[in-house]
Amino acid sequence: MYLHVPFCSRRCSYCDFAIAVRRRVPVRAYIRAIEHELSVRAVEYPRPVLDTLYLGGGTPSRLGADGVGAALRAVRQFADLAPGAEVTIEANPEDITADVVRSWREHGVNRLSIGIQSFDDRVLAWMHRVHNADAARRAVHAARAGGIDAFSVDLIFAVPETLNRDWERDVADIAALEPQHVSLYGLTIEAGTPLGRWHARGDALESPEERYEAEFLFAHAALSERGFDHYEVSNFSLPGQRARHNSAYWQNVPYLGVGPAAHGFDGKARRWNVSAYASWQHAVEQNIDPVAGRELLTPDNKIAESVYLGLRTTDGLAVTPAERANLESWFSAGWLEDGGDAQFPSVHCTP
Repeated sequence: MYLHVPFCSRRCSYCDFAIAVRRRVPVRAYIRAIEHELSVRAVEYPRPVLDTLYLGGGTPSRLGADGVGAALRAVRQFADLAPGAEVTIEANPEDITADVVRSWREHGVNRLSIGIQSFDDRVLAWMHRVHNADAARRAVHAARAGGIDAFSVDLIFAVPETLNRDWERDVADIAALEPQHVSLYGLTIEAGTPLGRWHARGDALESPEERYEAEFLFAHAALSERGFDHYEVSNFSLPGQRARHNSAYWQNVPYLGVGPAAHGFDGKARRWNVSAYASWQHAVEQNIDPVAGRELLTPDNKIAESVYLGLRTTDGLAVTPAERANLESWFSAGWLEDGGDAQFPSVHCTP
């Protein structure tokens, strides 16, 4: 299950996600709305068993210790968590203290995804992040002090060259924190965001492709040298520490999406909820399914998805000998590698 928590204290300059900027988070009203949606969805999904639960956003950590506990209790009234289930919460550094983490752990959270993005205070200010580099480091120490060692950290690369960001230092600083998992995302410019408006005015220039490539490959080499497995385009993990929830997306495992703008997949069709928080809240409080749209996957859709999802990961994609022949130009260019299994041939992308 993916549970969307839309609240943020500020919109980041690059963000085009479905968020609700609130100075004070309406925790009780949000939890009540989640309970309403789960009661509506229970008709279709009677007492499911969840292998993973992911609280994303937005900024789920803004719910605080009690709010996260209330959200997890609402989920448990609707579903059972499988033994050893992975329960992740996205958290910003400014919300993380040892006491809060300890409370989250007591409520069942066993993994954090910490949005650091950079250790350069100038870059963080340009991104409209509300934390600084020191707060990021304190957050990691607080996570461990609160009893959660399983955490991932996020970094954004390919920011405009005018910021003079030292990418190599940022990668080294991340590695020094000894996380189990790292996610790297190249900066993209989306219309309607502050960054999109800066770009339209000529105040911010997109990083050239050569810089994007160089920073991506530097991070690949640096983290690989430190024992990380670059198992998916944007994700690195120490052995045995892959993100189970995100990996399920790439393997086409069915998942339930709850909350405003949340997407779901039942193995045959995708659905998504209305994105505006107020519209979603109004619908569920009237016991109306907040669905905004559905897409039934055709056989061709499923094949296409299996190809591009498989090629995102080092697990690769199984191919027949005839299909292998069709990919010869990609092998010649060095874009693909053989998986090495003669009985079940497979291919995967090279970094």
